[in-house]
Amino acid sequence: MSWLEKLLPPKIQKTEDGAERRQVPEGLWIKCPECDTVLYKTDLEGNQNVCPHCGHHHRIGARERLNVFLDHEGRYEIGQEVVPVDALKFKDSRKYPERIKEAMENTGETDALVVMGGAVHSVNVVAACFEFEFMGGSMGSVVGERFVRGVETAIEQKVPFICFTATGGARMQEGLLSLMQMAKTNAALTRLAKKGLPYISVLTDPTMGGVSAGFAFVGDVVIAEPKALIGFAGPRVIENTVRVKLPEGFQRAEFLQQKGAVDFICDRRELREKIAKVLAMLQRQPADAVQ
Repeated sequence: MSWLEKLLPPKIQKTEDGAERRQVPEGLWIKCPECDTVLYKTDLEGNQNVCPHCGHHHRIGARERLNVFLDHEGRYEIGQEVVPVDALKFKDSRKYPERIKEAMENTGETDALVVMGGAVHSVNVVAACFEFEFMGGSMGSVVGERFVRGVETAIEQKVPFICFTATGGARMQEGLLSLMQMAKTNAALTRLAKKGLPYISVLTDPTMGGVSAGFAFVGDVVIAEPKALIGFAGPRVIENTVRVKLPEGFQRAEFLQQKGAVDFICDRRELREKIAKVLAMLQRQPADAVQ
């Protein structure tokens, strides 16, 4: 070794096939899109997917939502045996059964709606919740059937019905069969109303298309989560159609509350207690019925 090589720093040695690299698991951290704070995923989930710094409501899965909303005792699922079929043999860039299979593998669900019976602060209810990750929470025949079965169970047991919406609207792969669900679900809710049983609709981000034009706004009480996107067509579609610049906050929960389309906006972490009290009031139950 020459005197010059002794003065120079040693060359960086490469590790063979990366065996000694430290493995850092992916998905441990989530960046809040509202305040840009980097959040530990476990902490975010423990706060019901609400940012502890700015209160931004991140989207949450159907089963996860029902898990934190309903009391732990006495839960049961409704309509899980109903599964989708390709009645129209529909094909766009991919076959419909291929899209269903992919959605099932990604979410662990068999369709975009989960319906459960249970209780909220000891007030018995039937609750339905959309899974947005399953084909955009789109409403097909199975979603409509499960919704109706949930309503019928509520009628049989004489309990209120609650629905959490998170959907892009009707499922185009089922064509008219999907659009028929709008009439089918509203007919079921009419039967519920005739029995004098409350229906509470909770609009979450996003609630669009055929669902917003159907059962989303016919609740006895319509609640929205903060800054949820709610409407029929999207803002960009409307702007390109009418050639008018839409006002800031258009189709957001706060805008709809200002216009009278939503009764009130509620933080996700307070929904359990708020809904339990509203249900007790609607059913003329004493205040101590909510435990």
